[in-house]
Parts: sequence; structure tokens; C-alpha cells
Amino acid sequence: MPPVGAQRPSEQTQLGWGGRNAPIEAVAKRPVSVANKSGASVGAPLSTPQRKDLAMADDYYRVNLPESEMPTQWYNVIPDLPAPPPPPLHPGTLEPAGPDDLAPLFPMGLILQEVSGDSHIDIPGGVIDVLRLWRPSPLFRARRLEQALDTPAKIFYKYEGVSPAGSHKPNTAVAQAFYNHSEGVTKLTTETGAGQWGSALAFACAQYEMECEVWQVAASYRQKPYRKTMMEVWGATVHPSPSQVTEYGRSLLDADPDHPGSLGIAISEAISVAAADPAIRYSLGSVLNHVILHQTIIGEEALLQLAMVGETPDLLVGCTGGGSNFGGLAMPFLREKLAGNMAPVIRCVEPAACPSLTRGEYRYDFGDTACTTPLLKMHTLGHGFIPEPIHAGGLRYHGMSPLISHVYELGLTEAVAIDQTECFAAALQFARTEGIVPAPEPTHALAAAIREAVACKESGESKTILTALCGHGHLDLAAYEDYIAGALADFDLSDEALAASMQAVPALA
Repeated sequence: MPPVGAQRPSEQTQLGWGGRNAPIEAVAKRPVSVANKSGASVGAPLSTPQRKDLAMADDYYRVNLPESEMPTQWYNVIPDLPAPPPPPLHPGTLEPAGPDDLAPLFPMGLILQEVSGDSHIDIPGGVIDVLRLWRPSPLFRARRLEQALDTPAKIFYKYEGVSPAGSHKPNTAVAQAFYNHSEGVTKLTTETGAGQWGSALAFACAQYEMECEVWQVAASYRQKPYRKTMMEVWGATVHPSPSQVTEYGRSLLDADPDHPGSLGIAISEAISVAAADPAIRYSLGSVLNHVILHQTIIGEEALLQLAMVGETPDLLVGCTGGGSNFGGLAMPFLREKLAGNMAPVIRCVEPAACPSLTRGEYRYDFGDTACTTPLLKMHTLGHGFIPEPIHAGGLRYHGMSPLISHVYELGLTEAVAIDQTECFAAALQFARTEGIVPAPEPTHALAAAIREAVACKESGESKTILTALCGHGHLDLAAYEDYIAGALADFDLSDEALAASMQAVPALA
């Protein structure tokens, strides 16, 4: 097995296709499979001039990266940042948490990735073998949407719905299951909101013959019953959260039998079970550094695919809840921006009902509601915050990834918050032109992309817009039913509610 924390490769092989600061045009010498309007597929290697001609011909819909060119390393942005992010703190001592503090929950392989100072880490062969079931994922040019908007903008989307679980989540679920299995762990516990992460981990555990126990936020558990079925198909045990399984869950249900739950509560329940048994470990689907690391395969592929058709983005937009989808797409492009190879605006898009970046405070807070995790420096709405039951269940988290928060604080990204009705309007427009029914989470990024495309129409400016369509919405049709029936409402987070939620956040000097 390749080492967990690989030595930093030579400057010529860091990315598998050229040096870290090499011009992105160097990628254009790679093979490319481009589906054009006639449906034909051109898979032979093309020279750089031919690729420029192809881009000028402007007749492709889909750019397919050959399986042989799938990235074999994950990218860690931290060494390339102007300053490192603040460390997590032990909740008892308030000192920086070390590997031993994380060992009861995570295998050492993942802990070493969490604190790694290497820019690139090799993807083990046992992970690549599973990722090849669906990777590389396709990059699409949204031509029919562009035509409907009558915009000069070019809109690209990296589609992660081709995975077995229908989202980007297996990119890290497979890696986490692999490292746990390699260290003798036989069972993983986790939380899930909309069910995409729970489905992904259930699938991943099945690949390594491990048990999986999932706590799904109660509001989503009721809204999306077939996510539970999907998890059970792959062998997982699923509970609504709060649940009767844990002491903490029972205490919440005693106070409110119809408690909607939150990701923070579900995390608390999953952690409590894992911490009580040395044969069990906990797995997190977002927020932490190693999760974003595993997701960077999205952005690395997208860099290759855009270069194949002679494009670089002017704007990159991604939905943000805990930050894994956004970070996976954005971090490789941020590397290129910091190196001076391109200059995209990088924009986070979050739900107006759960606006951690745009309205939260940047401070240390717990990652869960029961205050069992290390303290994380992040944009937070307060660990006790209970979001309204919007349909984008995967974005209903009180805090933003510490790494995404840090990058935002450095001024390297920007953020907007959008109401869910605007997002579903964008989703219908996208589905009726591009054919894919998106999950509620990426509709936020689609709404932002459409806003920008409309602005381009008004200004006459042509921009290249890139987003990640992180999953399909085939199991989220109840949300679309509500929107089409006019029953979907927007939720305003009042200043009073936010202030009340922040009162319990620790006050650290």
C-alpha cells in the first residue's frame, strides 16, 4: 500500500501532469474524449494545436477524462496558503489537540492526513480500485441552459451524480472506510442530513465488509424515506436523530417528541456510540481537513478537463454546508490562482436559512451539539443552532469547515446566501434544459451561476462559469413536489434567534 503521508513529489510529478507552478496549458497534451453535438466521441490523443481548434469549434457537450488519467494524488492546500489555519483545541485543556486526542474516533492514517504538511498525498491502490467504478466523472458544458438564458457566458458543471450513491460523498467515504479497515476497524458510525453521506458510507463499508450505523437528521429522515432504504440495501442500520438509541437522543425526545434534529445532534449520537467501543470508529462526511483532501480529486479532474478544451474559469461557484463539495472543487483551482496561473473569483453559496459564512461569527466552537468534539475555529451559528427544515438537508450544519472558514477569512473566497425558492426555480430551469434533476444542495450553486449568467447577458460580458453539480435529486422529489405545488417556503433567520444561539458558544481569549 502507498504510504499514508507520502513524501512531497518532485516538482515535475506533483500533479501527475506537471509541476505545481507549471502553466495549466501543459495539460492540453493529455488524451481527451469529447462528445460533440452529433453524439460522436473522439478519444484519440490530440496535439495542443488540435485542441485549440476543437475549443474554437465550440461543439462539445461533455468532456471525458480517460480512466488512465484519473489523478492518483490528493491535494492539500494548507502548505500553499499565506498562513496556516488555527489548530483545533482540546475542550478540557484548551491546548492544541494532538493525534492522541483524535485516536478514539479516527484511525491513525486519517489523523496523519488531518495534520499533514505535505502538499500531495498518494491515493492508495485499494481506494483507486473502488473509485474507478465511476471516476473520472464527466465535465459538462451547459449549452442548452446557456441558450435558454440567452447569455454570452459559458457554464460548465462537474457532475458527481454518476457515483453509486448519486453524489460526491463516496470520494471520501471509500477512503475513510479503506483506512479504517486497514487498521482493523470492523464498524463505522456516522451522521447524515439528506442521506447522501449516509448512503455513501454504507456503500463504502460494503466494499470492505464493514458494519455501518447511521443517525439521520429526523427532518430529513421523514422527508426522504428512500435514502434510508438505500442505506439498508448496502447493509447499514439507520436511526432518526434524535433517537432512542443514545442517552443524549432520549433526553431531547423527552423534551420534544417531534424534534426535527440537526447535524450537530446526529454527530453527537454517532460519536457517543463510537467512543464507547474500541472496535468502532466514527466517520465524518464533511468539515475536517482529511475529508476535503479526499474530495480534491473533483477539482484536479476538472482542471485537466477544462484545459483539454482550452478554458479557464472566471468564476467558480459551489454550495457550502460543511464545505466538502466546495473545497473539493475549489482547492486545486485556488492553488493555480495562488501560483498566478489563473484568476477566478471563487464564491461559496449557502442557504439563507443556515448562513454560517455570511452571518456566523468566526470563533472557536464545538462541532456537535453535545459538546463532545474538539473546539474548531470556524464560522459558526452556535453549536446549539437548530436550522429550519429546508430540503437541502446536507447544508443544515451550524458551522463551516475550519479550512473553508480560514480561506474565507484570508480574503481568498467570497460568499452569498440564497433562499431555497430561488434555488428550486433554478433547479427546474436546469432540469428542463440539461435533463438532470439536481439534489437540493447544488441548486444553490446553480442559482448563483444563473445569476451571474444573467448579469453577463445584461453587461454583454462573456465569462466562463464553473460549478460542481454534486449529486442528483432522484430521492428528493418530495421537495420538487412541494415547490411545484407552491408549498415550499423560505425561512428568515432573525437576528434575535442568531444571538440566542450564539450565547452558548465558548468565549475564548
